[in-house]
Amino acid sequence: MKKLNFFLIIGLCVIQLFSVPTMASHSISQYVIDHEVTKSTGEESQSKTELSEEELKATFQAIVSDIVKNRNQCIQNLDAESLKASYNLKIKVSLWAYESEAQKIKYFKNWCDKQAVKFDHIESVVKVRKVKEKEKDLYGILCFNSTAFTYSYLDTPDVPNTFYLGTSHYINLKKDGDHYIITKEWYTDPFADSLNLNTLKTDEIRNYILNHTAPDYSPDERTQKAIDYAHKYCGVGPHPEYLFKYNKAYKNFNPDGGDCANFASQILYEGGGFRKNGTWNYDNRNGTKAWVNAQGFKNYIICSGRGGYLARGTYQEIYKEAYKLRPGDFVAYEKKGKITHISTITGLDSKGYPLVTCHNTDRLLVPYDLGWSNKGIRFHLINVYY
Repeated sequence: MKKLNFFLIIGLCVIQLFSVPTMASHSISQYVIDHEVTKSTGEESQSKTELSEEELKATFQAIVSDIVKNRNQCIQNLDAESLKASYNLKIKVSLWAYESEAQKIKYFKNWCDKQAVKFDHIESVVKVRKVKEKEKDLYGILCFNSTAFTYSYLDTPDVPNTFYLGTSHYINLKKDGDHYIITKEWYTDPFADSLNLNTLKTDEIRNYILNHTAPDYSPDERTQKAIDYAHKYCGVGPHPEYLFKYNKAYKNFNPDGGDCANFASQILYEGGGFRKNGTWNYDNRNGTKAWVNAQGFKNYIICSGRGGYLARGTYQEIYKEAYKLRPGDFVAYEKKGKITHISTITGLDSKGYPLVTCHNTDRLLVPYDLGWSNKGIRFHLINVYY
């Protein structure tokens, strides 16, 4: 799971982040976001807008969508310089927000070089949830963002691959002439653990990846049901009816520290037909440690005999073995000696590269190492026995 951008939460979330030791947290507390959006001081409360709440949301739906569209274009072109116009670089929090995006563009460039790919399209669907006028011409906005990234390999430019990322944003927008600029932004960053990317031996890895083709593979019925469940309830993707939604039959554990293991357990139970037991169980809006905790889930699958190791180690140590992963298997991510995130394999791209689907910063069919490339990250590749 991902840590939050450090500058986004100083002072507000210290208690939240350190009060749940059993599950790593990717998500900004919903309470913190709602409190920031709705709080007002005496001075701010005197500033009233003539627009209704729905009219404000409609207005800023278009504004935020344009800002995100420009950002996506800069990322696609790996152009951090043009992104500066969206921020007020004289304000520290705005400068920090820009610098984080610029570092992310650098990370994408490094990952594309390693992977031998280029981004062809990056498009987002934005859903504005709340808008609050904080003072004259300054608005606080809470929104969701589902972004489709389409990439192709350099030797097969006509073969597209698309993955989706979902993020929850709190943005302050300040009117600047005839447009708005970002003065503050908090969001769950799916790349926070990789922004200090160390250079890998990219030539060797590139050649290995380019020499692969997708295997002739068809999932069995149980595995296909697990895939279908994961894609339906991951919260992002091409189907509007499921966008930004989880399965309401289960508690969303993101505010409590993270929902990745809970979702991986759902995939195995609801989709794959694995039976609950006294150790691995969910009932009455609560789950056992093996069900909801990333470390507990990984240990349970291995110790119960429901799965076994393919490999474990740094990316450089496991990337060749990763081609043995198939849909229904999963990847556990270790940081500082502890499993902090779980993702389920639900597809393979045009080169047979494993693609994961998960909760927290929601993912659908994302290359399994994207956002987890630091040398301090160890991968646990687990074959699940369906």
